[in-house]
Amino acid sequence: MEKGYIQVYTGNGKGKSTAAFGLALRAVGAGYKVIVIQFLKGMEYSEHESFKKLGIDYELYGTKEFVVGKPSERVKNLCREGLDRARRAFKEGYDVVILDEANVAVYMEAMDLEDLMEVVSEKPENVELVITGRYAPKELLERADLVTEMREVKHYYQKGVQARKGVEW
Repeated sequence: MEKGYIQVYTGNGKGKSTAAFGLALRAVGAGYKVIVIQFLKGMEYSEHESFKKLGIDYELYGTKEFVVGKPSERVKNLCREGLDRARRAFKEGYDVVILDEANVAVYMEAMDLEDLMEVVSEKPENVELVITGRYAPKELLERADLVTEMREVKHYYQKGVQARKGVEW
């Protein structure tokens, strides 16, 4: 990739990770090397099967339990490891690096904003960096080249529909 940018997908609406994964799909189709680094997630989801089939690398830096309240030291350590992985990905020749749910990790204080912004500043010129999650910090929004905010207008969760395999997970 000749020139890479910083993209942020945020907001309370559905589709932030999905948008990033769509970009990963296009990038792999164009011959680029892609890695998805997922924060706060420790379970396998349906997209991981697709990643395997398509040759999209992915790594999970979270626990199987949802983080409620103050994150544990284990969760904080996993987030630090995920950011270190992103740094290594820059050096390993990945063209697209996706930091899925990094914004939420910062919001929940599982990840330090300064650490995330340091990784952003270390992005090589030719790498596309995509950061997803609700509550994107102002500093990241200002630094990003592209920001998309997903806004919930209507959602079937409000009618009691549970997350469905292959659609939400």
